[in-house]
Amino acid sequence: MKTSIAREIDDALLYPDDDGEPMSDNTIQFRWICTIVEGLQFLFRDRPDVFVAGNLLWYAQEGAPEVRTAPDAMVAFGRPKGERGSYMQWREAGVPPTVVFEVRSPGNRDPEMERKFRFYDERGVEEYYFFDPDSRTLQGWIRRDGRLAAIEETAGWTSPRLGIRFEPEGPEGLTIYHPDGSPFSTPLEAREEAAAERRRKLEERRQKVAERRRAEAAEARAEAERGRAEAERRRAEAAEHEARAARLRAEELEARLRELEGRAD
Repeated sequence: MKTSIAREIDDALLYPDDDGEPMSDNTIQFRWICTIVEGLQFLFRDRPDVFVAGNLLWYAQEGAPEVRTAPDAMVAFGRPKGERGSYMQWREAGVPPTVVFEVRSPGNRDPEMERKFRFYDERGVEEYYFFDPDSRTLQGWIRRDGRLAAIEETAGWTSPRLGIRFEPEGPEGLTIYHPDGSPFSTPLEAREEAAAERRRKLEERRQKVAERRRAEAAEARAEAERGRAEAERRRAEAAEHEARAARLRAEELEARLRELEGRAD
């Protein structure tokens, strides 16, 4: 009986992680693959039962390493997150990828794309999307009655499984929206947005500090004004007290003078 290490060695030889094909043929395809994969990973970041990968070899049948393909992006519902060298379906409880994406490049020939479509159709993929950046066209298929059937209109289409929406807009002819209405972004755009968000929060903190300091300064001025007002009130009270004392002394003096004058008479 083989040990787990022996099985892993056999699998590595029989089911290699690399098929020798490049991830992409050009920068446009690469950017789109990264945008889709990272957008999906972000979308399901809180779902431990959803596995997302890009350009990962999918081996569909044990003992048949030639029965394989590598979707540009794939989502497998009901499978745990984690690192994988390849997606061996028999080790994934027999679950095929639920949704797959392909981004066309100059190296993709029609026979190859037809082969991939048949593979996805026969292996139980529920949704398949194919985007051609050159023609700016999106095609989609959804499983109906056991087969992948074409989606007649992909403009404004919302994926039943993913909840994302496709719109034929933007500089590259396609914008993908998250369920909350925010668009998928390229890794660079995401970093720029994150940097802008950090700058915004930093500016908010600076403004709050400045406002707090202004409030503290205003309170200090108000306190000083209250102190001056209190001192003025005390001076006024002291002056009033002195004035009353002076009046009393004057009244006493006047009374004494009248008394002396009465005695002289």
